[in-house]
Amino acid sequence: MSATEWESLCDGCGKCCLHKLEDEDTGEIAYTNVACRLLNLHTCQCKNYDTRRAFVPDCVQLTPEAAGGLRWLPSTCAYRLLAEGKELEWWHPLVSGDPDTVHQAGVSVRGRAITENRAGPLDHHIVDWPA
Repeated sequence: MSATEWESLCDGCGKCCLHKLEDEDTGEIAYTNVACRLLNLHTCQCKNYDTRRAFVPDCVQLTPEAAGGLRWLPSTCAYRLLAEGKELEWWHPLVSGDPDTVHQAGVSVRGRAITENRAGPLDHHIVDWPA
């Protein structure tokens, strides 16, 4: 798969750009509704995707090798689904032909996330919907 093909797997949901908290003792992941400051909360796309690591050094690069081992990827994520040998959902833009279906299906963070610049303590923003 080419780099362009790999990138096209992103459904534009924005869930991977939400902050997560990991319990040091149990390894359990808690999802928050707090988005990276680079995430456009309407389009659910990174504002500076190509240079994001200059602004957010710990931004994770999703690669085919890493996708299967990233436990925090939501169950709806195309990268995770393919790593698990599953099919893409009906609302995925590559299936529907429409990049807006991810939002219409209510799968994206649109209307449900806030930016980290306004959030305050992350533990005040734990939610269960991204998983």
